[in-house]
Amino acid sequence: MAPITVPAQPGRPPLGALALSAAAGAVAALGQAPWGLWCLAIPALAVLCWRIGTAGPARMAAWHGFAAGLGHFALAMSWIVEPFLVEPETYGWMAPFALVLMAAGGALFWTVPAWIAARLLPGFPRQGLVFAALMVISDWLRGWIFTGLPWALSGHIWIDTPAAQLAAVLGAIGLSGLTMLTAALPLAFWRGGPRQLRGALPGAILAALVIGTAFSAGLARLARPLPADTALTLRLVQPNATQALKWDPYWSEVFFRRLLDISAARDPDRPAPDAIIWPETAVNFLLDRAGSAPEDIADYAGAPVILGIQRSQGTRYFNSLTEFSAQGIGPVYDKFHLVPFGEYTPWGDLMARFGVRAFAAQQGFGYSPGTGPAAIRFGALPPVQPLICYEAIFARHLLGSGDRPSWLLQVTNDAWFGNLSGPWQHLAQARLRAVETGLPLMRAANTGVSAVIDARGQLRATLGLNLAGRIDARLPGALPPTPWSRWGDWPALALAALGLILAARRRS
Repeated sequence: MAPITVPAQPGRPPLGALALSAAAGAVAALGQAPWGLWCLAIPALAVLCWRIGTAGPARMAAWHGFAAGLGHFALAMSWIVEPFLVEPETYGWMAPFALVLMAAGGALFWTVPAWIAARLLPGFPRQGLVFAALMVISDWLRGWIFTGLPWALSGHIWIDTPAAQLAAVLGAIGLSGLTMLTAALPLAFWRGGPRQLRGALPGAILAALVIGTAFSAGLARLARPLPADTALTLRLVQPNATQALKWDPYWSEVFFRRLLDISAARDPDRPAPDAIIWPETAVNFLLDRAGSAPEDIADYAGAPVILGIQRSQGTRYFNSLTEFSAQGIGPVYDKFHLVPFGEYTPWGDLMARFGVRAFAAQQGFGYSPGTGPAAIRFGALPPVQPLICYEAIFARHLLGSGDRPSWLLQVTNDAWFGNLSGPWQHLAQARLRAVETGLPLMRAANTGVSAVIDARGQLRATLGLNLAGRIDARLPGALPPTPWSRWGDWPALALAALGLILAARRRS
């Protein structure tokens, strides 16, 4: 009997080849926090650029781009399963679907550049070079499309290295440009056929020189003296309220008492704090039903308390930040960039007009957004721009708050992210916001990682995961406005466009 053969599907690479592309994407993800293995990520992305460059027709290239993106985001964003495991008996079954859908959605942002490169400018090595340039633009678009999710950008692999200081000029997208430039340079100077690997050597040497230059420039910036710290002492309080117990009636009281006791602690060798900072949604009551709690909490703590708290306004609810002091409730900031499907359902209010009210924020189903970024002055403190949790991953929000603040404040509840990669990636992105703006950032997290971050993104003090405690620290001084804070991402995008033009002119 003749063997049964399965005909190859037209336009799809062999599964083994796709598995290798997925593996390359996963290795590239090891450059992200908490691993920080940029020295593996760059070669992996270089292999991917070569793979796209030799893939042939657009459909084949798209398959390789999708497979690599799937491997990358499945590892880099594996923390997405954690929120579904807070109540596993109810939501645990959704976790694998969430991971697959998140990875597939991210992979589309690698698929489209691969398809465009092969469709419009085919041939080796130009196809791979164009893919690299388009990946930088894709990283930027990922911060905007469907409200944006600029998480695990290719440029984030540099955050824990001196090269991160380039973000003061070119932002996170500029760091993505550095990543894809060094990955693509071996192709740019390739000599001989695509299988003659010696042809990559001149470009690989040049890529190493580019990385060395970026590190040297970053080290030079780090060596310059920072402005003196301010005279203000701030206390960051971390209650370690686990998410599964956070809203339990008994445990919420335990966590509230813990917040109070940590806030009121006094150290004879340290000055009393000028203000105390609690994390996101720190208390189990609404702001509009606080009664005398603002004055009582400030009195017990011995200083004004800046805290995350929920509030209602009619049938709408807001994720907010305010100050409790002897004078009562201070200015209120409402989170405006909400998490889709986590804090609200997209188009929920629109659906309510047609009688479907179960997803409408205006009916109390999810949060309503605030008015936008703003610099706020709490009491005698210098003006600050608040960032509630997810908002800190969007650099663009730091360009639209009017008058420049003196510092940044992030309050967050990273208990949703688990204990592996999520909290560390969130912290890394907060550090990048400090580099981009030249502003210090104070970070109060519910279960960690709370941190004091100076104006160059360096960690002054941290309180790790799943610990209850406090950090008392002087508020670091601010640097002058950075080039990025004046120009935003446009110079980086212009350089990416220039790279695209040069790649397109490269003869195959």
